[in-house]
Amino acid sequence: MSFDSLGLHEALTQALATAGYTAATEVQARAIPPALEGRDLMVASSTGSGKTASFALPALMRVLRAREQSRGPRARGAGPRVLVLAPTRELAQQVARAFSDYGRHVRGLNVATVVGGVPYGAQLRALRGALDVLIATPGRLMDHMASGQALLAGVELLVLDEADRMLDMGFIDDIHHIAAALPPQRQTLMFSATFAGEAGRLARSLLREPQRIDVASHTDTHADIEQRLHWADDPAHKNALLDHILTERSVEQALVFTSTQRDADWLAERLADMGHAVAALHGGMPQGRRNRVLQGLRSRQLRVLVATDVAARGIDVPTISHVINYGLPMKAEDYVHRIGRTGRAGRSGLAVTLAERRDAGMIQRIQRFTTQRIPAATIGGLEPKRSFDAAPRPPGRGGDRPGDRRGGRPGASPQGDWAARPGARPAGRGFGPRPDGRPGFKPAGKSFAKPGPRGR
Repeated sequence: MSFDSLGLHEALTQALATAGYTAATEVQARAIPPALEGRDLMVASSTGSGKTASFALPALMRVLRAREQSRGPRARGAGPRVLVLAPTRELAQQVARAFSDYGRHVRGLNVATVVGGVPYGAQLRALRGALDVLIATPGRLMDHMASGQALLAGVELLVLDEADRMLDMGFIDDIHHIAAALPPQRQTLMFSATFAGEAGRLARSLLREPQRIDVASHTDTHADIEQRLHWADDPAHKNALLDHILTERSVEQALVFTSTQRDADWLAERLADMGHAVAALHGGMPQGRRNRVLQGLRSRQLRVLVATDVAARGIDVPTISHVINYGLPMKAEDYVHRIGRTGRAGRSGLAVTLAERRDAGMIQRIQRFTTQRIPAATIGGLEPKRSFDAAPRPPGRGGDRPGDRRGGRPGASPQGDWAARPGARPAGRGFGPRPDGRPGFKPAGKSFAKPGPRGR
């Protein structure tokens, strides 16, 4: 279905054409028409399906219609007309870029982000201005609400993006508090990978007679993503497998996932010492540094990004050709989000999982969750000496010990992205000239981080 047939304003279709988008994806074709009619929506859609445009375009249409009726932009200090809640800073910034891209021909469009980890000053100025769209993480928005700076009485459309992730991160009370401050007659669009359990209960409490749209689920085959499983005898074997994969010419850009912040820093520094253009990305880094890393990835200064699950949420870089699970996720559903970082924008991608014997339980859970077996593969000269089996087992059987969830080097912490241990070494490389004077990256620690315990 073409965007022209969806009843969008000319300013939006012109922006879509400029960006090279001609046909709507399935979720866009099914969600945009009822959203334009003002219906509340529950949309279950997988990563990479085009869901951001499914709510950004109807939101921009609401802004354009309101301007035509009032014959002018939003008044200063009136608060936003559209509020989008997202679980992480990276996703919020990605959504903000989408609004700016789709609304590039909407004169005077004001889009702002309110997220943690950045100074309050610019956010306060944006909240006091003539604001059309506000994209926020719940925690920082709650801070501005408590200080009286965030005025939400004029919100006409609330969007919950990746609602299941926000619930996983403990934002349920914040979401209810924010929703209680909004006009009861607002329109609400809720996007989630699943509406089972708490996500479904949240939808029932916030939405009014919503239309349910199920486009893709975690059990669907990722047609553009090839999945492989490489078994490793030990951490040294796993490192050798990773090194071989990263030297393949087919690697355009690689996103390597670790289980902890400390592992991300350690692995990024190891790869930097080997000569890779690499950096780490995790929740323990200052926001300014995270922004520089992401910009380096988008500008292709970086070839390898080593990241944790929380930090990588919302990364949308079409040139990521490989996703490598160096450390396995804590939850099976995070595997789906991880591999969805490749195979985007019509490209093909490869998702590689490096697993040791202790990871067999997590591999089983992933395969049960996706109802798909990850094909095992070997690399000539690096075949495992042991035999491994991770055939999916019926629920309730053994092999799912918490200790099986970890991956990576010996001694890696089983804790998640929020729990980096003291003494973590700084990330791999910083932006700056190469030793030979060419633009590129400085050796580890000279740009992205202050000297660590070793005085580096």
